[in-house]
Amino acid sequence: MVKAKVWTLKNHFQGFPKASDFELKEVELPKLKDGEVLLASVFLSLDPYMRPYSQKSLKEGDKMMGSQVARIVESKNPTYHIGAFAVANGGWTTHFISDGKDLQLLPTPWPETLPISLALGTIGMPGLTAYFGLFEICRIKSGDILLVNSAAGAVGAVVGQLAKIGGCKVVGCAGSDKKVAYLKQIGFDEAFNYKTVGSLEEALRKASPSGYDCYFDNVGGEFSDIALRQMKKYGRIAVCGAISLYNDEELQKGPYVQVPMIYQELCMEGFIVSRWNNRREEGLKALLKWVVEGKIKYHEDVTEGFENMPAAFMGMLKGDNFGKAILKM
Repeated sequence: MVKAKVWTLKNHFQGFPKASDFELKEVELPKLKDGEVLLASVFLSLDPYMRPYSQKSLKEGDKMMGSQVARIVESKNPTYHIGAFAVANGGWTTHFISDGKDLQLLPTPWPETLPISLALGTIGMPGLTAYFGLFEICRIKSGDILLVNSAAGAVGAVVGQLAKIGGCKVVGCAGSDKKVAYLKQIGFDEAFNYKTVGSLEEALRKASPSGYDCYFDNVGGEFSDIALRQMKKYGRIAVCGAISLYNDEELQKGPYVQVPMIYQELCMEGFIVSRWNNRREEGLKALLKWVVEGKIKYHEDVTEGFENMPAAFMGMLKGDNFGKAILKM
């Protein structure tokens, strides 16, 4: 019998998560049935969505949600061979059993020069989020001016580079000077540290005096209240995340979106990347091609040790990570 270590949600988060909200358990897995495979997690993903969705979808005591790149270590399914790697939504666990329906083998051929952990980041769900959010929601065209916040994160960094491929001027903001320097290194036209500017409104106007055609929003809250007032006529806004709000115990109140949306005739749409599951292969193929060609650069923030999963998760929510947050087993 295989024993798996599992991080569970001991207590629903009240405000910002605490170490005491998690509990590490050991679970004995049953023997495989026909059609099933046993997988061992190799890399686990840390993503902002886990904070609000745990409140929505999990009960106290449930395994924490999340995806991983895992290696097949035993198989009774002819489609999946021992030693192959797959992306799965197995949650925060060292080992798990799957019937194969939720497994996605890595795109082939996978270049030997690329870490397989990219299947959780630039060539995975975050990359696809950037790809479809930018091309389907923002509908960018050459010459557009794009604003993206949390721009050094797993999604934002890909958004900016895809927009440059599409011929846009790109403005990004991040939470440290080191991250700002990285944004300029990977091709952003303008970048600033939102924590150190005297006025966010002035910083946005200075970066693009004529305003913004497109806005890819990962943050929400006050930032978006200010950004919406600088959108050009018929601007397009992709609402991908609202990380500034996830840990609030009380709902924030602020300016409302209706006035700038009416006056500037804006199009603002929220989205979840699973909408385009039927085009997943298309997106991954394009992202992989651009990474291999050097048109999309990546940066991973790797924490080692399964015991450090909660700490890495909380650090990611605070913005401590530089690039895609990943845990290596």
